[in-house]
Amino acid sequence: MKVSDILRVKGGTLFTADPEESLMHATQMMSEKDLGSLVVIDRGAVVGMLTFREVIQAIVKNNGSIGSTVVRAAMDSAPLVCTPETELDEVRRMMLERHARYMPVMSDGMLMGVISFYDVAKAVVDSQNFENKMLKAYIRDWPSEAGAKEGQAPNP
Repeated sequence: MKVSDILRVKGGTLFTADPEESLMHATQMMSEKDLGSLVVIDRGAVVGMLTFREVIQAIVKNNGSIGSTVVRAAMDSAPLVCTPETELDEVRRMMLERHARYMPVMSDGMLMGVISFYDVAKAVVDSQNFENKMLKAYIRDWPSEAGAKEGQAPNP
């Protein structure tokens, strides 16, 4: 399974932030839209990722206040990225190694979407459930001992 399979199900709505906008404004947008992350875009290029982890770190660093902090000062300026063709096993490995919960998906320098660890876990569970269902259907149609001895094929 590939990242493109997740993006196809998720749809194409993207939320971004400018690196010079206030962290307060970005945090308000994240709260209002129930977002765990914003991709930070500067002049059409992805320059970082802002998640609630970075927001909390900025608040702690600023003694409990966001103050006049801008997104650039809080964002992860080297986020993990993948492509639509990246295999989910590779994405899982990358996210686990870096403790990343969100990953921008890029293709030819263009932002295609963002996937979350939840998206990856859901895709894996859905795939396993489908496989289990198919295996159970196959087992249900297994030929009986008598039918196998007589050379009968299982029911289709």
